[in-house]
Amino acid sequence: MAKRKRNNNGESAAVSTVSTSKKLKSTTLQSTKTPTTIQIVAGSYDRVLHGITATISPDDKVDFADTFLFDAHDSAIRCLALSPPSAPVPKQTQKVILASGSSDERVNLYHLSAHTPSHVVAPAVGTLKASVQNSQNKVLGSLSQHRSSVTALYFPTRSKLMSSAEDNTIAVTRTRDWSLLSEIKAPVPKPIGRPSGDTAPLGGAPSGVNDFAVHPSMKLMISVGKGEKCMRLWNLVTGKKAGVLTFEREMLGQVGEGKFSSGEGRKVAWGATDSGEEFCVGFDKGVLIFGMDSKPKCKVVPQPRDKKHQSKIHQLCYVQLDETKDIHVLALSTEDGRILFYSTRPEDLTTLPAEKGKDTPLPSAKLIAILDSKDGDKGKDAKTDERVPRIKDFTAMAVGAGAEKTLYIIAGRSDGGVKVFRLPASDLSEKGDQVQEVGKLLGTYETGNRITCVESFVMLPRFEGDDELELENFEGFDEADDVDEDNSNSSDSE
Repeated sequence: MAKRKRNNNGESAAVSTVSTSKKLKSTTLQSTKTPTTIQIVAGSYDRVLHGITATISPDDKVDFADTFLFDAHDSAIRCLALSPPSAPVPKQTQKVILASGSSDERVNLYHLSAHTPSHVVAPAVGTLKASVQNSQNKVLGSLSQHRSSVTALYFPTRSKLMSSAEDNTIAVTRTRDWSLLSEIKAPVPKPIGRPSGDTAPLGGAPSGVNDFAVHPSMKLMISVGKGEKCMRLWNLVTGKKAGVLTFEREMLGQVGEGKFSSGEGRKVAWGATDSGEEFCVGFDKGVLIFGMDSKPKCKVVPQPRDKKHQSKIHQLCYVQLDETKDIHVLALSTEDGRILFYSTRPEDLTTLPAEKGKDTPLPSAKLIAILDSKDGDKGKDAKTDERVPRIKDFTAMAVGAGAEKTLYIIAGRSDGGVKVFRLPASDLSEKGDQVQEVGKLLGTYETGNRITCVESFVMLPRFEGDDELELENFEGFDEADDVDEDNSNSSDSE
């Protein structure tokens, strides 16, 4: 018996050695051809939060699966925000906090799993969609810190949540216990230019914070509001106002803000080029880019696709191309279903000659690439005489580094479609005079809801301590184990 056990131990040791070498070999092969899984969250006018995973294989095939469907708010969802993943802890999964805001004055909070799902449930009927069940995707609660519609949400760090609303406040909440740490109050704008016979109630003038952006140093913040032709700078160390930058009439006229326009900023964002840091303010039909000295640097006025479309801007952000040099390009989505990429580097700016009796216009940023969401459409959208659905929101995520860096663009359209594009970062770094069309459409998912906002993140590898993963690696019982168990039972009976 003892000899047999020694032989079995030797055999089992040999088997374990071989299996270990096979596992190491399989992981090395998998590292070169590992699919990328993206968690997409879409908010809609229909008060629904729709969670989707897009698994992108190395050969650019996309498999979509539903992860959650929350009836989140009592009215249309206006904004979303995702926190960084939680710190890795042994034998614990990492999570991401999802925050959603709408015009019902509440901020809803959810926990999402940051890891790739272990398995996908295939639909029993071909017309149904695949789904993923994860018990870690759950509701945390809601915050009622604002007295009006929530307009913007942002996680500067894992421990802080910032939210703005139409009550002219920007709230800072601690995520550990969800207590209100600070409340930054913007002044209520004076109703200028309103008719004398206006019957608006007291306090009924347009007011509220449209958007805000935090500097990467976490010490500065800029914000734009309703009814104000200015931008405000805030000191986050003291929580007080640091300055006000007023938009001049000539400046607004160059970005399409005429006499009867509101002149208020809609979006703000921080960026950088090889010449230094900058920030931009987005309006309805144009964008102004400022240097760190608060002086206008250049402008962006996108041209519409054709006469049937408008050039209204819905979303903008800076996309980082080079981490070492900290070079960004400005990306913005338009009413005609395109995402335009502009270079704001000093050598790429063009200045038109001034007209007689007028000042020299601001330089224009260079349009370097266009991503058209019309590609791959079928039916009405594919016809030239039909309007292309607008891109309400989009996100850009970088995977890889160096020459192999790839951008995945998630675009949410007003017709309910979520489109996934793959864009090599090198396509935006190429220098040339011609505007090139970039981006490869990988797949489209129809949500069935009118999308208003989109957020996404690249999911982490599958958690090693997952029970389902352990069952997948289980190779069955060994016959030697059955013999040992029978012998032990017979010895016990004796």
